[in-house]
Amino acid sequence: MSERVERLRMRFKQVESELSDPSVFDDKDRYQDLSKEHQRLSSLVQTYDRQEEVKAELADNKEMLSGESDEELKEMIKLDMAGLEEELPLLEKKLMMLIVPPDPNDSRNCIVEIRPAAGGDEAALFAEDLMKMYQIYSSNKSWKVEVMEYTPSDLGGLKATVFSVKGEDVFRELNFESGVHRVQRIPKTETQGRVHTSTVTVAVLPEAEEVDLHIDPKELKFDTYRSSGAGGQCVNTTDSAVRVTHIPTGLACYSQQERSQHQNKEIAMQLLRSKLLDEKIRQEKQKMSDERRGQIGTGDRSERIRTYNYPQSRITDHRFGVTVHNLPDVMAGKFADVMDKILAIDAEQRLAEEM
Repeated sequence: MSERVERLRMRFKQVESELSDPSVFDDKDRYQDLSKEHQRLSSLVQTYDRQEEVKAELADNKEMLSGESDEELKEMIKLDMAGLEEELPLLEKKLMMLIVPPDPNDSRNCIVEIRPAAGGDEAALFAEDLMKMYQIYSSNKSWKVEVMEYTPSDLGGLKATVFSVKGEDVFRELNFESGVHRVQRIPKTETQGRVHTSTVTVAVLPEAEEVDLHIDPKELKFDTYRSSGAGGQCVNTTDSAVRVTHIPTGLACYSQQERSQHQNKEIAMQLLRSKLLDEKIRQEKQKMSDERRGQIGTGDRSERIRTYNYPQSRITDHRFGVTVHNLPDVMAGKFADVMDKILAIDAEQRLAEEM
């Protein structure tokens, strides 16, 4: 580990030298890439140096404690050691996450799709609960959320929602949310007090730009139709809804959120590009990391990834073996308890593969 950090320290100095060259500003993309790398390596070096300081201070304190006879001083030393022993594992976890080479897609924004699966009205209600959880969590991290599509369920909850999330390392975190989410709880309409099991599917797509992949306009089919609504003034009386189909793959995306056909076309195309990029990334990862995917699970959207058990106030992530018992707090947006554990385990597995 120390040898690896020293190599990265040398790279950090090299990046600093390159950033100090005025010519770097002539290439905007190069400058942005170097700035991101500098930020990561700077944090890595600082974290490693602090970790070594803490280890040295602990060793000094242990030596002092063994030779100290004054009880008051011994208590002060023990108190200092307790703080250092609490800090050390946090530094080790942070260092492990920083030392793993970042995936090029980690810094992408993403698009999140949430749909009820099995469970009828209860699944629709939980789908809305998940949407709110992600939105609050995103707000807490200063990420920006934009709703692209929202179809409410007749009896509460939602039939489907699509929203984009923009911010720092959004895809790095939220990509772990793709899959089937299972909820076990007593529905409000249940009179016998029985626990019902329902499922919701979540898809997290890396947001794609036009430069990421070439789409031949001749391979696209556009259909327009009248948006559905709740009746009365809510019904769209023009053919503003748009569905776009990518003929070679059969992928189809639609939007009816906006009143403008042009805006709905843009939303549908944005979603289609992201789905095509997602498929491209998954195919590349399948070729390059079969071994790692075997260790942590495929991440496929047909796979049950997490269970939310309300009677026990428990959340269990089945891929990483993570369990927490503060479900109400998590659903209220305090999702870091789960996400931090997942990121740490993922970093540990990726580091083991790298080394």
